[in-house]
Amino acid sequence: MPPLTSPLAAFVRDVPDFPKAGILFKDITPLLADAEAFGEAVAAMAQPALTLQPTHVLGLESRGFIFGSALAQKLGVGFVPARKPGKLPRPTHHEAYGLEYGSDALEIHTDAFGPGDRVLIVDDVMATGGTAAAAGRLVKLTGAQAVGLTVFIELASLPGREQVEGLPVFSVLRY
Repeated sequence: MPPLTSPLAAFVRDVPDFPKAGILFKDITPLLADAEAFGEAVAAMAQPALTLQPTHVLGLESRGFIFGSALAQKLGVGFVPARKPGKLPRPTHHEAYGLEYGSDALEIHTDAFGPGDRVLIVDDVMATGGTAAAAGRLVKLTGAQAVGLTVFIELASLPGREQVEGLPVFSVLRY
């Protein structure tokens, strides 16, 4: 587990009471604005995934799209977006989940993956694990296998790891 003093931690801003009172939001926009730091973050997220031999990356809306597409390119595999309901144009699988501040749902196309596909789930932050767990259920609905979850930030004080049902979890920063 990387120490909080990782140089990449300097590119994360805390925003209190966003999106609602009591939530301490981790703002990664300074990281995204620095090409070198973002490249280091993507490399750090990709390294543990190499042994998993994914065939696809599933990026979770919306900041997971940023990390996920970069990781897919680095790993030489396909990218699939997991979107909020109603955003995809063809038939979808739908999974609802809880957040630390409410509830939501994700969808993927029914033909996004198939048997034999090995899917790496990617997001910017893992908090309660609800989004990642829903993504894992979506992958399973297609007949594919979720092989791991990689995130830039893990909020270790929250039960995210317990929610992803034994899926290997890799994080660059842990708070």
